[in-house]
Amino acid sequence: MTVSDSITITTESPEETQRLGRCLGPGLRSGDVIALHGDLGAGKTCFVQGLAHGMEVTGRVSSPTFIIMRRHNPGQGDVSLYHVDAYRLVSGDELWEMGIEDWLYNGVVVIEWAELVAEALPQDHLDVKIDMQDTHREFRFVAHGTRSRQIVEYLQRCRF
Repeated sequence: MTVSDSITITTESPEETQRLGRCLGPGLRSGDVIALHGDLGAGKTCFVQGLAHGMEVTGRVSSPTFIIMRRHNPGQGDVSLYHVDAYRLVSGDELWEMGIEDWLYNGVVVIEWAELVAEALPQDHLDVKIDMQDTHREFRFVAHGTRSRQIVEYLQRCRF
């Protein structure tokens, strides 16, 4: 199998969007960064809910819009999930001030509205571009580096 830098997956419902995230969750490890891009209502938080379930982290997953970042501790899994909503941030410098470097050593970092803090993203990260259609969502996963290519490869083998 040839490793690709990208893959596009279509979901037809919120349940399928969560299943997609649930499928990807077990393939993630500490240091992975997932940058989510999509309009309001595109399914970013829905995807993260599935991802959290697949990672077996604890706690209810909702958008951290007003608190900026929410940490979900490992349950049966062994990796924390740092769920970030960058909508209210002015620049990527704020992520560094909040401690993104520490988060990378302790878990997976998923950033909603990542385009607003693009300069703070590590070189190797996975962009997830969500395009809303009338009845479905298109998720385009684009790798930027060796590790994120491994995640795309994992996703290619995933059956959700």
